[in-house]
This record gives sequence, structure tokens and C-alpha cells, in this order.
Amino acid sequence: MRSDDADRRNEQGSGVDTAKLQEELEEFRKEKEKIRVLVGQIGGVQSTRRDRVMNILFMIAIGILLLIDVLRHLLDFSVPLPALFSLELGVILVSIKIIWMIHRQTKVDHFQFWILNSIEFRLNEISQRMRQIEKRLD
Repeated sequence: MRSDDADRRNEQGSGVDTAKLQEELEEFRKEKEKIRVLVGQIGGVQSTRRDRVMNILFMIAIGILLLIDVLRHLLDFSVPLPALFSLELGVILVSIKIIWMIHRQTKVDHFQFWILNSIEFRLNEISQRMRQIEKRLD
């Protein structure tokens, strides 16, 4: 009789445990999807293509400025812009590129912080569960 009661309690307990595990699994899947979306926002395929296009545009713009200046000085090519204008424009383009790179790195740093914070939260949660289990065993 006692073994039947114990079996019923174990079945009920395992049902609760199974439901709890299913709930945790669903929560994990939701978090995984959130992370997937965030990774896509800061470093997915689209941003890689955008980075490549932006790099090519910056290189073309600076290359054109260099070509115009070389042609102006070597071949006396007439350009209606002042001589230092291309230098100033090149400095502005490089400055914009550096600012853009800093902004991208900041997004990556924020994401890494978020991941580490999430890991720390999970570790604290697991540690708390371990303490509760230890208390139950004692």
C-alpha cells in the first residue's frame, strides 16, 4: 500500500516536473529567438553587405579625390574646386568612416555585455536552485 502511494506521488511529481521542464524549454526557445533577432540586427548578413558597400563607396570617393588631385598637379588638369578642397573632403570622409566604425563597435560591445549579463543572471539562478536543493537534502 505504501509503495502504491509513493508511486502515485512520484507520478504526480514527475508530471509537475515535466510541465516545469516544458515551460523552461519554451522560455529557452523564446530567448534563443530573441538572441537570433539581436544578432541579425547588429551583425547579420544584411549588415555585412551594407558594410562592404559602404567600404567600397568610401574607397571609390577617396580614390576619385586622389585621382583628381594627381591629375591637377601632374597634368595641369583644370578643376573648378580649390586645391585643398579634396584634402579637406578626404579628411571628412575618413573621419566619418572612423565614427561609423566606432558606432558599430559600440553595438557589438553592448551585445556582448547583454550576453554576459544574461549568463550571470542564469548562473545566479542556478546557484540559488542548488542552495534550495541542498537545503531539501539536509
